[in-house]
Amino acid sequence: MSACPALMIAAPASGSGKTVVTLGLLRHLRDRGIAVTSAKSGPDYIDPAFHAAASGRPCINLDAWAMRPETLDALAARQAEGADLLIVEAAMGLFDGAPGPGSVGDGSAADLAARFGWPVVLVLDAGGQGFSAAAVLAGFKGFRDDIRIAGVIFNRVGSARHEAILRRAAAHAGLPVLGLVPRLPALALPSRHLGLVQAGEHAALEAFLAAAGEAVGAGVDVENLLRVGWVRDSRTQQRGGSGGGMLGSPTRTQPTNIPPLGQRIAVASDTAFAFAYPHLLAAWREAGAEILPFSPLADAAPDLSADAVYLPGGYPELQAGRLAGHRRFLDGLRAAARQGRAIYGECGGYMVLGTGLTDAEGRRYAMAGLLPVETSFAERKLHLGYRRAALAAATPLGAAGTVWRGHEFHYASILSEGPGEALFEAWDAEGAPLGRLGRRSGSVFGSFFHLIDRA
Repeated sequence: MSACPALMIAAPASGSGKTVVTLGLLRHLRDRGIAVTSAKSGPDYIDPAFHAAASGRPCINLDAWAMRPETLDALAARQAEGADLLIVEAAMGLFDGAPGPGSVGDGSAADLAARFGWPVVLVLDAGGQGFSAAAVLAGFKGFRDDIRIAGVIFNRVGSARHEAILRRAAAHAGLPVLGLVPRLPALALPSRHLGLVQAGEHAALEAFLAAAGEAVGAGVDVENLLRVGWVRDSRTQQRGGSGGGMLGSPTRTQPTNIPPLGQRIAVASDTAFAFAYPHLLAAWREAGAEILPFSPLADAAPDLSADAVYLPGGYPELQAGRLAGHRRFLDGLRAAARQGRAIYGECGGYMVLGTGLTDAEGRRYAMAGLLPVETSFAERKLHLGYRRAALAAATPLGAAGTVWRGHEFHYASILSEGPGEALFEAWDAEGAPLGRLGRRSGSVFGSFFHLIDRA
């Protein structure tokens, strides 16, 4: 049986630099000829595309709140297949999960690390602090006894004197220093309202990844990082150190219970519709469905041979005027609806299926008009959190009453949801009712809710 070592890159908080360190590590190891693969903790559609560009391998999501244990096990094992190392990037702070007491079971990255026995490497933003880092490290080291903090990488280190202070702080906390990365303007990544500007929109992505790989290779003790966490790689080369468990051979368990929408599924795929989980599309293919990508931004219509259309989330609010003028795309959606094909829109896809979308400047653009919903990006309000949602009636997603877990994250507001049947009855992560979400009309249905797994 092939076994794959793994480790988690985490941080005390968002903005600490763990994504840049992760990307630099992925690129550096790839350049050394190591078959490195990766995963992202939590419901993130943007960072995995950067991971894939850095490592040359697809990145998956592992979500300790929204995914069933068997889904997590199947996805993690499959991702490790044929790899020498799996690197998992945590979301937010290591112990940040769904609202609640912050204990085991809240869906934090720490829950994933505990489940799989992965050692955790903390990335600590050292800008603006010195020996106080000792208190932060000691707190994280002792907060949960079911995870192991293997060491620290200090980010944004300012000087040799700063480095000496940080080394003393780590020694006081009883943690090895696995790296020190200086402040480097070349390692900055632009962001927008839902996170980083997408990898596909990054004009100088390869130059950035090369700089990140060089910085991490120079500032991180990569050999010690590998040695401190795991014992051997898939080629059974001894690394020494105090390891944990390893991911075994991949399981044939289906890694998702979200059924294919049809036999031939046209999937919108470009920078306006990029929020589709790779593992979901892979599972649909494995179930026998054919995936037919098309680009609404190129004014392409869904394939005429498709019996279903999937519009994932993304950034249509930034492209509303352009999409509104693409007649082949919109007329193609309307033709598919008239023919009774299943058409499903999530988040941004839901907005485009509606009657109109108002952009940030207050300009309203007519959309497909297949669902009675009017949305606005000018009226911004953050909607963020895990959800449980039960289908209000049978759809290609399942029978009435089928319960899903997933996530909602958008700034667009619903100006009106006209007559029609709701798609879901929903609750937040703490079980508080949220009422009805989404709309369905004939074979067309959608909501702002991103499905992740069967509850």
